Amino acid sequence: MPQLQIHPLESRASSRAFIRLPQHLYRDDPNWICPLYIEQKERFSDKNPFFEHARWRAWIATRDGRPVGRISAQIDELHLQRYRDDTGHFGCLEAEDDPELFRLLFATAEDWLRSQGMRRVTGPFNLSINEECGLLVDGFDTPPRIMMGHARPYYGQAVEQQGYRKAIDLLAYHQPPDFTAPKVMRRLADKVAGRVRLRHLDRSRLEQELELLRDIFNDAWSENWGFVPFTKAEFTEIGKAMTLLIDDDFVQIAEVDGEAAAMLIVLPNINEIIRDLDGRLLPFGWLKLLWRLKVRYPRSARIPLMGVRSKYHFSRLGPALAFLVTEAARQPVLDRGIEDMEMSWILETNSGMRNIIEALGGTAYKTYRLYEKAL
Repeated sequence: MPQLQIHPLESRASSRAFIRLPQHLYRDDPNWICPLYIEQKERFSDKNPFFEHARWRAWIATRDGRPVGRISAQIDELHLQRYRDDTGHFGCLEAEDDPELFRLLFATAEDWLRSQGMRRVTGPFNLSINEECGLLVDGFDTPPRIMMGHARPYYGQAVEQQGYRKAIDLLAYHQPPDFTAPKVMRRLADKVAGRVRLRHLDRSRLEQELELLRDIFNDAWSENWGFVPFTKAEFTEIGKAMTLLIDDDFVQIAEVDGEAAAMLIVLPNINEIIRDLDGRLLPFGWLKLLWRLKVRYPRSARIPLMGVRSKYHFSRLGPALAFLVTEAARQPVLDRGIEDMEMSWILETNSGMRNIIEALGGTAYKTYRLYEKAL
């Protein structure tokens, strides 16, 4: 009988197997896109600023020496400081369709979390709520957008068989960029036009602009489920990577009476143009990527970050600001030939934002689920 074993990541060989396992599991899935290996190596290395406030362990499972599954467990000190709930997290879950394999993976991750004093676990987070998170449970028939995940349809049931239940769902919306705004939203925007100034990113002040965007986002999302603030190091790293891919007008900032009050960032969907690189940028992947960004620009994009300062959430100005930054980004998107937009992720409980998106013609087409379990 094939022997199932689990091993901690303690060597280059095990780390390589951990990173490359998905390529084996999804080899016959036409909608899976292999992440860039260089990005994955950075994520799981000490260079990731997430590890400045978190500790983790990760494991690779093998059957007769062949990698068949993986999982991670993380403890985020910023989460514990904010919620004081003794909660750790699992993530990076990938595995063949085998109940015993899932049992072994989760038992190992949960045992480590218990040994660290945790009494509850939520996930998946790859590796934090501010990175790729949630398990795809609906919408398997289309490829994931940049910085979003994919999964096998059997994953959800396999996780629930380990005693996990739904904590909350995250939604991805398809949003046509050539939307026609309802008259009521136009009238609302017209009423506040005298107080609102819209502008795009000022790249000559990039460090200050990134700090401003981080401040708006952390304030805007502060009351959301599971919120953990971006640190300066985390947002700077993500922001500098993003700004390598975008023009200044893909970042829109709304100012109210001179104060920055809302922001929105659009990313071209790089997944669309890396799918044939098999995760490799060497020796010629870099050239292909740069050429495609210049000559064959992606026809799809994603809005990964959007926020309105919390003091406007329960006023007429709140939805007006959300609409205005979305409207401001629309023409730059259309000018680049982008035909398909995703807004993600949106909490299922965020009725205000969902109403705005749906009023602009958006439809939820993917669901990512976060799970929880008492340890």
